[in-house]
Amino acid sequence: MDDIQQRLKDSSEACIKSYEKWAANKKDGDARASLQEAIHELRKVASRLEIELAVSERDELALKKIPIPPHRASQKRPGQGPEEGDEDSRGNTVQGHSQHHAPSPEHRGHQRPRGGRMNK
Repeated sequence: MDDIQQRLKDSSEACIKSYEKWAANKKDGDARASLQEAIHELRKVASRLEIELAVSERDELALKKIPIPPHRASQKRPGQGPEEGDEDSRGNTVQGHSQHHAPSPEHRGHQRPRGGRMNK
């Protein structure tokens, strides 16, 4: 039996015994203090068990490759697209946002009139 299992078993038994003693006489201050201490020990063992479980899960997940989500897989990776300064990055600033500027010549004929309706 490993250490955690033995501690869990011992602290559970102690907690049950302390609870039974306290339940028989709820006004007994010593019984209440003993039960609180037993509960505290049980929490410490439970915390240790949670840590072991998390470590085990992390190790298991480290062995599996995480798939790239489809919306990310379709995007170009650095070094796979047009070179820097090509048409793809036109209009982008250092912060990654488009600057407000006059429309490019190819988009000037496609503006909406101020009335909100498109003229055909």
